[in-house]
Amino acid sequence: MGNLLARIAMALTLAAAHGLASPAWAQPDVDYPIRAVKIISSTPPGGGVDIAARIVADRLGKLWGHPFVVENRPGAGGNLGAEAVAQAEPDGYTLLASQPAPLTTNGRMYKRLNFDPQAFEPVAIIATLPNALAVRLEFPANSVAELIAYAKANPGKVNFGSQGVGTTPHLTGELFARMTGTKLTHVPYRGTAQAVNDLIAGHVDLLFFQLDSVKEPYQAKRTRLLAVTTAARIASVPEVPTMDEAGVKGFRSDSWNAFSAPPKTPAAIVAKLNRGVNEVLRQPETAHHFRNLSMTPVGGTPESIRAFIKEETARWGEVIQAANISVD
Repeated sequence: MGNLLARIAMALTLAAAHGLASPAWAQPDVDYPIRAVKIISSTPPGGGVDIAARIVADRLGKLWGHPFVVENRPGAGGNLGAEAVAQAEPDGYTLLASQPAPLTTNGRMYKRLNFDPQAFEPVAIIATLPNALAVRLEFPANSVAELIAYAKANPGKVNFGSQGVGTTPHLTGELFARMTGTKLTHVPYRGTAQAVNDLIAGHVDLLFFQLDSVKEPYQAKRTRLLAVTTAARIASVPEVPTMDEAGVKGFRSDSWNAFSAPPKTPAAIVAKLNRGVNEVLRQPETAHHFRNLSMTPVGGTPESIRAFIKEETARWGEVIQAANISVD
């Protein structure tokens, strides 16, 4: 499993690099938007997906002179927000800002969905977000190698938290256990804040969370970071090794967020949205905001993004099947 950015770059073909070579980019311009656009965020306020959506929404509003308003509709692993967008009019005035789950893994885990994840019209990958392995201060391991040894000596006694069944932190923990031959116990929470607070309080052993959510307690010496799950070290925490450096070769679990439009949204509207988002992501001010949040702007064409989402669905589908994860 290669670096997420590298895999996105492979999916972003020469058409993405040169714009007009892509059929979506070649769509004629349309008179859009002519009124406010609603972006439904499938996550609670304040998280990486929500913050990135608000940054891009603000700049799209300035670009086109009509407000892009973010409305939070979390719940059911992102399914509530995704369902609302799937049932909206396909006119470009209701969009989805989501974590990967509603577009990729939920279709492999949930016994029933009221929408088809593959039917959304991809607009853009907004950003990648690095994940990190954080441990409580008193956890009896000072490295990933020591953690693996301890977990093997105490099967099932080491627990890790997540924001819920099937979230990226949950699947990352399952992937870690699978690749290291360990048995870990999953503790699902209802969101990020409670899980991080319980790590700080020593009630949970590990978190495979987005770096930005654990960086502040780490810098305040209220938790420890054993590794980042990216291919290269992160500039804001350069002392923290990668999983490769820590001995778990090939372990990758960056997260990402995306904008999508309802099924059957006209290609010309999707193409204009895509061009607008790419323009916003290229703005230095946007890059500055994202860098402060340990995010990397991405962009790309609708066609390349659809291919990337298909690849992610297959990749994490293997983890879901191996761990026998299902949700009613």
